[in-house]
Amino acid sequence: MISLPRLNLPACFFRIRRSAGVARIWDPLRGQWLVLTPEEWVRQHMIRYLIEKRGVEPHYIVQEYPVALGGMAQRADIVVMDKNGQPALLVECKAPEIPVSRQENRAVFDQAVRYNSVVGASYVVVTNGMEIECCRLNRETLRYTPSDELPDLSALYGV
Repeated sequence: MISLPRLNLPACFFRIRRSAGVARIWDPLRGQWLVLTPEEWVRQHMIRYLIEKRGVEPHYIVQEYPVALGGMAQRADIVVMDKNGQPALLVECKAPEIPVSRQENRAVFDQAVRYNSVVGASYVVVTNGMEIECCRLNRETLRYTPSDELPDLSALYGV
């Protein structure tokens, strides 16, 4: 049996199977089975949370969004686009045992900010499924201000 931690996100039903000794989770957005790593467990929960609780339309979610940093190909875990195809929110997911609060692990937030220097989203989120840290980018000062919760993103689509 597969042992996965209970996250501090709404419980979801996922299609999970084991093939050739490897646990896999069905990703309905990409239409494929993915290796079920702790980080993927968090990513799939976060995607469902964004869709079901924060008003994101599924077709505006891009997973493993390409980010070129210093000539190196990187990938942001989740980028939510607005109705004009512009990045609105960037999410970096970590495994549940990796601390993500800026006080405990500044490197995680710094990684997300580096990605966002290329992506240009208004919001940056880091999560390990237990904690969610959200910051809004002030475009005038280029500083990030902590936000108590993720915004209701349905406004991105004129809903």
